[in-house]
Amino acid sequence: MNRSRVGKFLVFALFLSATAATGFYLYQHRAVGLPAGLAAGNGRLEAIEVDVATKVAGRLSELGPHEGDWVEAGAVVARLDADDLRAQLQAAEAQVQQAQRAVDETRAGVRKSQSDVALAGKTLKRSEELVGKGFISRNKLDTDQTGMDGAMAGMAQARSKVSGADAGVAAAEAKADSLRVTLNDTSLKAPIAGRVLYRLAEPGEVLAAGGKALTLLNLDDMFMTIYLPTDKAGQVALHGEARILLDALPGQPIPATVSFVAPKAQFTPREVETRTEREKLMFRIKVKADPAWLAAHRDLAKGGMPGVAYVRLDANAPWPANLQINGK
Repeated sequence: MNRSRVGKFLVFALFLSATAATGFYLYQHRAVGLPAGLAAGNGRLEAIEVDVATKVAGRLSELGPHEGDWVEAGAVVARLDADDLRAQLQAAEAQVQQAQRAVDETRAGVRKSQSDVALAGKTLKRSEELVGKGFISRNKLDTDQTGMDGAMAGMAQARSKVSGADAGVAAAEAKADSLRVTLNDTSLKAPIAGRVLYRLAEPGEVLAAGGKALTLLNLDDMFMTIYLPTDKAGQVALHGEARILLDALPGQPIPATVSFVAPKAQFTPREVETRTEREKLMFRIKVKADPAWLAAHRDLAKGGMPGVAYVRLDANAPWPANLQINGK
């Protein structure tokens, strides 16, 4: 067999292989008819990402979790260097004690002024009796009256000082409370239970306010976004029953609900491959996977997995056998 005939044979074999591969691909991706009352769309499973960020600027002293680790909600995942804040808090607490002593002193002054008023009142009353009997002059009565007025003014001033001292205590306590809150913010806590997707900083780095340390993936809040044409989207009920079937889990439909129906039509995104579908106005539909199912299969479904989401257009439409869960 000469080289020319061998070459032709190889070209023909490659052509047959390509044709077979194309046919297999089209067979695998052939459109499967759905029963009446159901609609479907392609999409990818997505998970909510939550950043763990700091409210205050500081040097990162600790960062425990690594990518792939699971963290519980409320767990301390990182700490900032807080020595300076602790020193400020100690000073503020000392100021609170000092302000409280000032309050004690002013209240003691009020008690003394009350005693002065009581004594001045008795002296004035005695003088009034003696003047009436002619035993003392009117000038002595005027002097005692002036003493009484002075004692009353001193008591009012002492009470005013108590109010000012109380305000000083309140201001010192507010400053201390503010520093306690700021000190507490140096401990970064996981806002949700989830798996670490990205570790965005390392110990020793200085983070600005709002600086991110970790990104968590909320595996209990996953959804798939699909696009349906106008005639079908108008029949989709919010919170209606749905199913998600992932390519990687073809025999395990995931229970879901319709959590969002776009109020406005749009063109489908570039991920839709056919020109016919791209040219149609579509409505965005979000199908949310059941949190209980996700919690029970936490490491089974993963973000980014492609699949198909099925929604009911008719609440009474039965699910096909391959989409039924517990026989329903």
